Amino acid sequence: MTARTVTAPAAAPQAGVPQGTASHGTAPNAEATGRRVEDVLDRLAQRGDREVGAAAEELVSVLMDFYGAGLARIMHHVGTGDDGPRPALLRDELVTSLLVLHDLHPEDTATRIGRALDSVRRQHAAEVAEFDADTGVLRLRAGDSGGCGCPSTADQAHQAVEAAVSCYAPEVTSVQWETTGATPEPALLQISRRPPTGAGTP
Repeated sequence: MTARTVTAPAAAPQAGVPQGTASHGTAPNAEATGRRVEDVLDRLAQRGDREVGAAAEELVSVLMDFYGAGLARIMHHVGTGDDGPRPALLRDELVTSLLVLHDLHPEDTATRIGRALDSVRRQHAAEVAEFDADTGVLRLRAGDSGGCGCPSTADQAHQAVEAAVSCYAPEVTSVQWETTGATPEPALLQISRRPPTGAGTP
């Protein structure tokens, strides 16, 4: 999400629905929510009413300030040690995206990139080749996840890894994948019933 967006406010809890889970059974996704908020703001801007657009932008800013202050208070109360809920919060994709959005996450970008890769490593292994903090470009190297090697499977794996990175480390502006070189074929062993020409005889 950009600085213009903020996650949508949570609806009032419903009976039988765990808090933090959407009523349709799917947890909110930071990337999808950000796109939705951007879409709403763009539609308001297209109406041509500058006052309405400005009011919408101000509303988003007020909500960000409010939620940001609340998150800062939560992080203060959970402390800085390894005990308690703090480690679990930092492993949570949604919580992480909110903390990063409000500049409250205690871990640096490299650590959060590592968390992102760890979150999908069992299905889609990948390793960091290089990260350029100035440009936000992350180069990844695909690991061996036991897949069939089909292009469609590789594309799905890349998309899953990139989605995780976007949630844990939105500072990453683009992901580039290193192309693995073709494995050289083994040398062909020539088998002949006769000794090579010119070979000496005992």
